[in-house]
Amino acid sequence: MRRIRIGERTLDLDRLRPRPASFPWGSPTHPGGVDVPEEERRTGVDYDTAWSRRYPTRVARAFFLEGVTRPLVHAVIPPNVVGLDLLDGLEPPVIFAANHASHLDTPLVLSTLPRRFRHRAVVAAAADYFFDTRWKGAVWSFALAAIPMERTRVSRRSADLAAELIGDGWSLVIYPEGGRTPDGWAQPFHGGAAYLSVRTGAPLVPVHIAGTRRALGRGARRLRPGPTRVTFGRPLTAGPGEDARRLAGRLEAEVAALADEGRTDWWQARQRAAAGHTPPLAGPDAAPWRRTWALGPATDTERRRWPELGRADAERSRRRRD
Repeated sequence: MRRIRIGERTLDLDRLRPRPASFPWGSPTHPGGVDVPEEERRTGVDYDTAWSRRYPTRVARAFFLEGVTRPLVHAVIPPNVVGLDLLDGLEPPVIFAANHASHLDTPLVLSTLPRRFRHRAVVAAAADYFFDTRWKGAVWSFALAAIPMERTRVSRRSADLAAELIGDGWSLVIYPEGGRTPDGWAQPFHGGAAYLSVRTGAPLVPVHIAGTRRALGRGARRLRPGPTRVTFGRPLTAGPGEDARRLAGRLEAEVAALADEGRTDWWQARQRAAAGHTPPLAGPDAAPWRRTWALGPATDTERRRWPELGRADAERSRRRRD
């Protein structure tokens, strides 16, 4: 017991401390000998997103997507969409698996999906990043219909939720890398997307996204508007006896071929893919400066500017001579 003497008076400091409020204004107490139950977690993979798929929330999100997200995407990072014809005749549910370079990837993909997929699609988001607090979980669940997913492994809770939603007719947008690229080259694909495709029978659509890293890459402090490109590939399904690991390998190879197509053209990319010579998504096994140099220009637009500038300089020189 701590006391202090002031003149002739002695004060008990322990009694001066404010006492905690009693129930019902404060936390309830538990009698001795009774095991106190652990507080239920409501963040991470345990965040409940069921409310975000109820009809009123879906209507509000549809208005937000059509009235805010899509106009902003087309104004700030206008997409060139390739391969939508490969989705003709394909009905939900579908698993869209894409490379991941920026936080802009998800609104870009959702904005370019055909309407029959766009408003009934959930997004697999990192549980430790987008759902580490309840307010962040609420924001992303509403804006993107996000569901929490483990980054590096297929957890039972995450897999069961995703499989249940696919079984209910929801399509899934997922990034097999598990996170944004740190240097512009893709990280190895994890097997979650392929596992869900094998488990549910849903087609697996490879998607390649280009241009978003230049606009807002990892660690960027400001947005740089500019063109982007979204390329949809031919849907994949597991063959007889094919397991998730082999399907994941096919998925990564197909996304690499779509990236090669964006850098060159469809015919050359398909020739290299048939010969097994597609440049890997992970880039060359070399020093960091060599990997950065091998990335080349950030966008196709920048590659086209150099000849135009050269022709303009040549035209000005010719006029001077004349």
